[in-house]
Amino acid sequence: MPCEAWKAKLDTYLDGELPSEEMRALGSHVQSCPACAADALVRVQLKRSIQAAGKRFAPTPDFRRRLQASMATKPRRSFRLTWALAAALSVVVVAGLLSTYVGVQRSRREQAYSEVADLHVAALASPSRVDVLSTDRHTVKPWFQGKIPFSFDLPEVQNTEFSLLGGRMTYLGQTPGAHLIYTVRKHEISVFVFQEEAMRGKWGDNSGVKKELSFNLATWSQGGLRYFVIGDAGAADINSLTKLFKATSS
Repeated sequence: MPCEAWKAKLDTYLDGELPSEEMRALGSHVQSCPACAADALVRVQLKRSIQAAGKRFAPTPDFRRRLQASMATKPRRSFRLTWALAAALSVVVVAGLLSTYVGVQRSRREQAYSEVADLHVAALASPSRVDVLSTDRHTVKPWFQGKIPFSFDLPEVQNTEFSLLGGRMTYLGQTPGAHLIYTVRKHEISVFVFQEEAMRGKWGDNSGVKKELSFNLATWSQGGLRYFVIGDAGAADINSLTKLFKATSS
């Protein structure tokens, strides 16, 4: 399929709304095509900027109360409003609707999931997915020392279906963390590790594997750290890798 046909589907791919087969096909294409990979990274950054801007200018509860009180105390007038008043009311209504939409559509947990999914997709679209390339956990783990403000353990995956590809530093908002990539039967799974206190209660203590759009996601808190396991692999694979990490970190 020509690149132009793929690029027409990039936004839907980044939102995780393509069918599973198309998600895998486009993911493979992005990994092998520098032009489409660069386009995907630009769109991920734009998406995150728009999400941040949408939360920046939400009306405060006090502003809403004062506006409602002001409207309640004024006597009813003729239904023939002036153009200036109609325009002002339109701005208030639109601002209120946008604020309500953002608030309903993006809870703190949904926002956190979206950011984790963006990190996963951006890494797969990058020509250099890892900064330390090694299948040896004893090589990958020491690489993070001094780069992130915590330490963590990696499971032994020999004699399992999983293979460690390597790792890289990452950031969730302003929070530094570790990003590990594992492979299983042509699927790539991201494992993110952050300090729990930096998550500000966005997640419960433990969560089972959940289907979020086209990705399966598992997250849990253990030893003061917050773990995320995400990928388009089956729920059973996500759960198996999750158990390996939990057993190693216990």
